[in-house]
Amino acid sequence: MRDIEENGFAIAEDVFTNEDILKLLDDLAGAMLRRSRAGVRHALKYPAIATIARDPRLLNFAKRVLGSRAVPFRATLFDKSARSNWLVVWHQDTALPLQEKQEKQGWGPWSEKDGVVYAHAPASVLAQVLALRIHLDDSTRENGPLRVLPGTHTLGVLNDKEIQELAAKKREVDCLVNAGGVLAMKPLIVHASSKMQSKNSRRVLHIEYAASDIDLDGLELAFP
Repeated sequence: MRDIEENGFAIAEDVFTNEDILKLLDDLAGAMLRRSRAGVRHALKYPAIATIARDPRLLNFAKRVLGSRAVPFRATLFDKSARSNWLVVWHQDTALPLQEKQEKQGWGPWSEKDGVVYAHAPASVLAQVLALRIHLDDSTRENGPLRVLPGTHTLGVLNDKEIQELAAKKREVDCLVNAGGVLAMKPLIVHASSKMQSKNSRRVLHIEYAASDIDLDGLELAFP
């Protein structure tokens, strides 16, 4: 809790056993996953992912940060490998999936992906969101790990220039997590990842949770 409040992220190792991870990978291999180059979007609609998103080990973590009725609302399976390799520049996660478009002060710009409406949300809303990233492979310095700028989650929603200025002067941290470990992060922490330099895959299941009483200014989150 202290790490999340102060730094915007925390790492918990050995949350899931090797058997848990192998079972999840086996379940995913048998599912008809609709993949993009980077992995699978809107992944909560798949039963295996919906089940693990509600696993007490994750829910209890989310509840400690967001309140006793935290709920998962979005999941993404990232699958970085030698065949599907990319980098992500420094940024914040500010877009949320919503039921419908309504023009509201502080929200936007708006977009649509795979039939789902998205809007960039204000900082007060994003403060009520937490992402938990289950590592399905060891995350090392060679396979394009997540990098963060600690403490930047407290600075509000930043523009591109502000983000680049922070990246030039703040110390970055590589989030190295073994398979079965979980990285918790606030969406406003500035983060990035490099291309992988090894043949070892980096698969991460990124699940986002919201406080059940999250105030969306009359808007509603889009659930699968």
